[in-house]
Amino acid sequence: MDVKKIPLNDLHVSLGAKMVPFAGYIMPVRYTSDKEEHLTVRNSVGVFDVSHMGEFFLQGEGALDLIQKVTSNDAAKLTIGQAQYSCLPNDKGGIVDDLIVYRMGEDEYMLVVNASNIEKDWNWISSQNDMGVTMTNASDDTCLFAVQGPKAVDTLQLLTDIDLSEIRFYHFTRGTIGGIDNVIISATGYTGAGGFELYVNKEHAEELWKEIFKAGENQGIKPIGLGARDTLRLEMGYCLYGNDIDDTTSPLEAGLGWITKFTKDFINAEALLKQKEEGLIRKLIGFKMIEKGIPRQGYEILDSNGDQIGVVTSGTMSPVLNIGIGMGYVNWGHHKSDTEIFIQVRKNRLKAIVTRPPFIK
Repeated sequence: MDVKKIPLNDLHVSLGAKMVPFAGYIMPVRYTSDKEEHLTVRNSVGVFDVSHMGEFFLQGEGALDLIQKVTSNDAAKLTIGQAQYSCLPNDKGGIVDDLIVYRMGEDEYMLVVNASNIEKDWNWISSQNDMGVTMTNASDDTCLFAVQGPKAVDTLQLLTDIDLSEIRFYHFTRGTIGGIDNVIISATGYTGAGGFELYVNKEHAEELWKEIFKAGENQGIKPIGLGARDTLRLEMGYCLYGNDIDDTTSPLEAGLGWITKFTKDFINAEALLKQKEEGLIRKLIGFKMIEKGIPRQGYEILDSNGDQIGVVTSGTMSPVLNIGIGMGYVNWGHHKSDTEIFIQVRKNRLKAIVTRPPFIK
């Protein structure tokens, strides 16, 4: 498989980024250290270049009908300028991908999907498009910068006349920022630290990046890699596709019942409703380590008798808490908060406790 470069690849190399293959792209994983970058986002402001993400535009009278069919959340509730977290259920009880749906206009929507699933998602949605919806894959022409942290608003406000404090969480506007027109300014992010995500045409991406860094000089702004992106999202308990959710995990098992709306019909709704009514067999949990150790994907989760009851899907050392945290699926009954569990870390069985994310408040 060919590995693609994001448009600002050379800029990241010049900034000293360690570049690694991720989701079919060469991406900056870190510039200094994961911990330093993580704390920059929690305490001030950092910028991620996540231009590997996919952007699809759906237009036409049937656009909403198609979205209602392929996604689990209820997109009919969206007003123009509002975004919604959702997922694409497959026909086998699992998840094709998780995504964000943006209502751009009366009959126009943007779907933002995971980089590793761009082709898969495109083919899946296309195969369900019997409504004559015009679909455009703008992924290669769109850059995405996530400007995240408590000082993100102050930084970006220097670059625009739009009152950013007026844009509520999961809402967006289109406008001029850093002298560049038609940027989508979205109050979303994958860090729990506040901030915005900016969608810009790749022709203007480098100019916008440089303007953001000029504006953030006094705030100690830094470029942030995918390493810190992972630890930040894990402190919030946000799912990562390929780790915590995939083609075999049900949205209900993954704790995504809140984006699974049985008030409308969607792909595999009947089977998922049946699963809800009959009860789940396993559940995605969060946990904190009581004993010293770092949980990692694939480690076994055990009960007090040493019997395996599940498996870790994501784990790390929390830079804020300085303890190991993780997520994983466990058999039903072991999922309740404050349940004592054990993680098999190499030869050691280490004590942990089931904790409802987010891990930091």
